[in-house]
Amino acid sequence: MNWQLKVKEFLDYLDEAVISVDVWIQLGIILLGFVFGFFVRKVFLPKVKYYLSLRNWHLRLDAVIYNICKLSMQVIAISVIFVASQLVDNKVFEIDTQILKLASSLITAWILIRLFVQFIENNALRQAAATIGWFIAALSIVGVLDETTQALDAVGINIGDFRLSALTLIKGVISIFAFIYIASFISSIIERKVTRIEGLTPSSKVLISKISKVTLLTFAILMGITSAGVDLSLLAVFSGAVGLGIGFGLQKVVSNLFSGMLLLLDNSIKPGDIIQLDETFGWVDKMGARYTSIVTRDNKAFLIPNEDFVTQRVVNWSHGDTFVRTDVVFGVDYGENPHKIIEIATEAAGKPERVCKNPVPMCHFAGFGESSLDFKLRFWISDAENGLTNVRGDVLLALWDAFTENNIKIPYPHREIIMRNEK
Repeated sequence: MNWQLKVKEFLDYLDEAVISVDVWIQLGIILLGFVFGFFVRKVFLPKVKYYLSLRNWHLRLDAVIYNICKLSMQVIAISVIFVASQLVDNKVFEIDTQILKLASSLITAWILIRLFVQFIENNALRQAAATIGWFIAALSIVGVLDETTQALDAVGINIGDFRLSALTLIKGVISIFAFIYIASFISSIIERKVTRIEGLTPSSKVLISKISKVTLLTFAILMGITSAGVDLSLLAVFSGAVGLGIGFGLQKVVSNLFSGMLLLLDNSIKPGDIIQLDETFGWVDKMGARYTSIVTRDNKAFLIPNEDFVTQRVVNWSHGDTFVRTDVVFGVDYGENPHKIIEIATEAAGKPERVCKNPVPMCHFAGFGESSLDFKLRFWISDAENGLTNVRGDVLLALWDAFTENNIKIPYPHREIIMRNEK
C-alpha cells in the first residue's frame, strides 16, 4: 500500500539522517530560531500587556491582540530559518535545506491557522480548532494526507449498505462541532438584535431567543451528520435506544428546557421580576435553557433550575404590580396601654419615606404573649424591587425612637431561681 511505502521511505530517511551532518545543522538552526524567539517573546509580551491595560478597548479585542503577539516566537523562528535558507541559496555555505523548508511550511501553517481561529471566542474551542487544523495541514505538507485518510477509512464496520469508518466518525465529530459553533454564534447575534427591539416584552425577547437557539442547534447537528456522509435514515435503527437513553439521562435537562419555555409563555416570570423562592430573594437577571439566574441584593447569583419555578411555591413580588403589603411583629411590656401602643406604632410606621401614605399603616393587637403584649404592624410599599429588609428595618428604627420618646418598655424573658436550703 502507498502509506506503507511512505512509512518505509521515512524510516530509511531517518536512518540516513542520524549520521548526516546536514540534518543536525538544520535542526540546530530550527532550535536556535525557537530559542531566540522564546526570549524575544518573553521580553515583548509584558510590554504588550501593559500597553493594552492603558487602553480602554473591548476585552475581546485585547485578547485577540495579545494572542497574535504570542505568535512572535514562531515569527522569529521562521525569520531565522528564512535567513539561513537565503545564505545557503547565496552559496555562503552549502547544506541540504529539505528539513528547513519543511519546518518553514509547518510553522507558516501554524501562524496562519492561529490567526484564522482568533474569531473563536472560547479559548478551549479555539485551541482545539487550531490543533486539528494544523494537524491536517501538516499531513498535507508532509504528503501523507491521502494515505492517512485511506488508512482511517479502512477501519470501520458495515451497517447494512452503509459503512461507518473511523474517517466518517472523525469527519462527523468535527462537522458537528463546527456547525454547532456557527449556530451558537448566529443565535447570539439574533439574541442581541432581539433585545434591542423596544416593542417586545422581556419574556417575548427571551422566548424568541430560546426558540431560535434550539432550532439552529438542531439544524446544526443534522447538517453536521449529513455532511459527514451519514444517511439520516440509518438513525431510525437506533431511535428506540437513543430515545430511551435521552428519556432517562436527559430527563432533567429536557424538563428544565420546557419549564423555562412554559414560564415565558404564561408570563409568570420574566427578566427583571423580583422573586422569592424559599430563602432566596432577588431579581431575575437571565433566563437560560436550563436555569434562571437570580441576583440578590448582595450581588450573589443563584442559578435555580427552571423546573423549581413550576413545581414549587414561588413569590413574584412584581407580578402585575409592585404595590405590596408587608409587616413587622413586635411586643411591649404588660404594663403598657395597648390603645396607646397602636396609636404610636401607626404614627411611627408612616415616617420612613418608602412607606405609602395611602393606604395608611395599620397596627393590630395580635395576642397575649408569654412575656409581652404582641402586635402586628402592617404597611404598604410601592417599590418592592428596592428590597424588603431595609424598609422593615427603617420601620423598626422609627418604632424604637417612638418607644424611647414615650418611655415604653420592650420586655425580655425573665427567669426566677429559687434556692432552697433543705436539711
